[in-house]
Amino acid sequence: MGLEKFKKRVGTQNYVKLDLTHPPADGWSAFKQVLKRSLKGELFVGLWVTLREMINALFRGKMHTTQYPLEKLPISPRYRAIHEMLRLLESGHYRCIGCGLCEKICISNCIAMETRYDENQRKEVTEYTINFGRCIFCGYCAEVCPELAIVHGGRYETASEQRASFSLFEDMLTPIDKLNLQKEYPGFGAVSPNADDNIKKTPLAY
Repeated sequence: MGLEKFKKRVGTQNYVKLDLTHPPADGWSAFKQVLKRSLKGELFVGLWVTLREMINALFRGKMHTTQYPLEKLPISPRYRAIHEMLRLLESGHYRCIGCGLCEKICISNCIAMETRYDENQRKEVTEYTINFGRCIFCGYCAEVCPELAIVHGGRYETASEQRASFSLFEDMLTPIDKLNLQKEYPGFGAVSPNADDNIKKTPLAY
């Protein structure tokens, strides 16, 4: 089809012209139009729906909203939130051996670690921080850790008045009084499911 034929072609659509009223010309006509549209039934239907839901929420216990932070929605067990540093169940000492793999693999360069050798020539972590303002929660640090020392937990609140509030090692470390509640993840450094059955009593030294 050429350009001229395209311009002169006749459409096959059946158009229907709407009989629209003209816009109000003066203030009195505009006021009558607003009054006429406001007093229709749709307005009162919307008000009744709002009033009904408010009564159900206040007096009938049918609240559809979550009262955060008192109530929290369940999250997936694979959700990658704020990091957690795990402890050894036997001694309560942290599992991190200071290898630095998490610091090297971090693609956003938000992990900083400092280590030293103690009096027994064993490496210990003196400072471990994660800048959650730069962390993208990719999970590489948890995947590369050979001891399962760092994992992703379910704490997703990162709002704070100070930048350093959620970046210290002690904040991510499992509290020693909650060691029995520590969640174990499958991997090289995890506790086997039948660990309690394999424990044997050792004789006393005296």
